[in-house]
Amino acid sequence: MRSRHIAVVGGGPGGLTLARVLHRHGHPVTVLERDPAPDARPPGGTLDLQEGLGQRALDRAGLLPEFRSLSRPEGQAMRILDTDGTVLRDWRPRPEDRANPEIDRGHLRDLLLGPCGGHPLDVRWGRKVTRVVPGTRDGVVVHFADGRQGTYDLVVGADGAWSRVRAAVSPVTPHYTGVTFVETSLDDIDTRHPGLARLVGDGSLAVYGVNRALVAQRNSGGHVKVYAQFRAPLDQQASVDRSDIDAVRSDLLALFDGWTAPALDLLRHGTAFLHRPLYVLPVSHTWTHVPGVTLLGDAAHLMPPLGAGANLAMLEGAELAESITTASGPGELDEAVRAFEERMWARAGRWATITTAGLERLVGPDPAEAVALFDEVQQS
Repeated sequence: MRSRHIAVVGGGPGGLTLARVLHRHGHPVTVLERDPAPDARPPGGTLDLQEGLGQRALDRAGLLPEFRSLSRPEGQAMRILDTDGTVLRDWRPRPEDRANPEIDRGHLRDLLLGPCGGHPLDVRWGRKVTRVVPGTRDGVVVHFADGRQGTYDLVVGADGAWSRVRAAVSPVTPHYTGVTFVETSLDDIDTRHPGLARLVGDGSLAVYGVNRALVAQRNSGGHVKVYAQFRAPLDQQASVDRSDIDAVRSDLLALFDGWTAPALDLLRHGTAFLHRPLYVLPVSHTWTHVPGVTLLGDAAHLMPPLGAGANLAMLEGAELAESITTASGPGELDEAVRAFEERMWARAGRWATITTAGLERLVGPDPAEAVALFDEVQQS
């Protein structure tokens, strides 16, 4: 039987895990990534990889020991303040606690991109996909922005919230949650802002108010990401001049007026501001199976960013890869993909329900609910 021609659209954690596990099993695969190079844009903040999800995927990829050497178990620490600065919770992990260690997205990407068996992954950079057409005589046709196209036996959409592959299987598009994050960051915090460095600690700091929150997360190298979180209609934000950093900063300080001064200092010292309205797919998003095309990660089940998305995408990538490698007959590949989708939908639906309810509690009318949610997670 000829080797199947498989394409993974998207070089994020889920797509790269899928490719890595296939590669490890000696199965050829091509990753189609729209970025022109691995370092074309900032890789994003830190991720906590859960023991039963993301870490399990890395184990199947043969990368768990390397992950443990790169990850930051101390990054699991969490401090919660009241808006007046009162410390409500100050949780620190035990030295042996590796349930949810943190790793920078860039470090995880480099780990997944690294050589496997002496050979690198086949990643085609600068391949922006515009359309996927299944059901042709030769297979699934992928169209690119530069006018080229390729034909594959299986195309896996791991291309995130605004997936171009999704339209081949589902008409559904993401909808706004009512919550927006505004991201900023502080560099070299231990030297430039030692007081804030001590406040954030080794992990995360959170302050919860009525329908708003401030969260700071430590990354490696003295870098801290800060997220101002609040409820607001999209049309209200349309008039904001996001290029005027001072104006954005002023608006945020007004939004959090009266909060403890150190929390506001996280905004005062931020170097730039990125608006990130949170979109989600329906909790029970599924589709009628389409031979030759499937989705994973945010492309399949976009949900609030509460620690599940990347973990689910990576585990799904590993599971789909293993299903592909065990499918030998002509019709077995399609049956393997169909079975994978059923398992993914069931698990993702549970997590989407959890994270949707979690967002309502974390950015909601009763700040005590956010603290209670943290306690529940710690006790589970």
